[in-house]
Amino acid sequence: MITIGLTGSIGMGKSTTAAMFAAEGAPVYDADAEVHKLQGPGGAAVAAIAAAFPGSVVDGAVDRQVLGAQVFGHPEKLQQLNGLIYPLLAEGRAKFFADAEAAGVGLVVLDIPMLFETGGEARMDAVVVVTAPENVQRERVLARPGYGAERLDAILARQMNDAEKRARAHFVVDTGEGLESARRQVREIIAVLKAPGGLAAHKAALEARRERPQD
Repeated sequence: MITIGLTGSIGMGKSTTAAMFAAEGAPVYDADAEVHKLQGPGGAAVAAIAAAFPGSVVDGAVDRQVLGAQVFGHPEKLQQLNGLIYPLLAEGRAKFFADAEAAGVGLVVLDIPMLFETGGEARMDAVVVVTAPENVQRERVLARPGYGAERLDAILARQMNDAEKRARAHFVVDTGEGLESARRQVREIIAVLKAPGGLAAHKAALEARRERPQD
């Protein structure tokens, strides 16, 4: 079973691309969605977060705005929060893999926004980076409720820049040219991954291009 790490900066169209992989029959593990479940009503992380970050739990669920205000700009508190969340996420991923293996699927997708930032790419067979032109990215994000330029810039400052992500990817999906173009790119990636020896050949060709002297 091939494990694909799907990542990309905010506003690049990663969730839409993940849905395209799912539509092609690839099970998708959504890390953000799992975090929301852990922090929602009855979530496994609620009690621990309430104890570590007083006032962050309201009516049995984590108030993400309150929690964000407590950890934003405090790396040590963010690390503390991650220490509560990551072990629980690992349990969910283990079940996801077990279910996929039982179903006999050939490839799975892990949708992880901070894949490179956490070193998670080392555990993937292939990494797909979702990208779009910067102006498209900013337009998408600033159209979301509650997002302004300052908040967007703060988020981007915590993420690896798009150019570096693309340079480290095995595959890139550019969503800036519309849904049909992105869907075609996803299908092309799946075709490579499903072909016998396709991933190994693709990686070898990619490495050769990277080692080729630049003019």
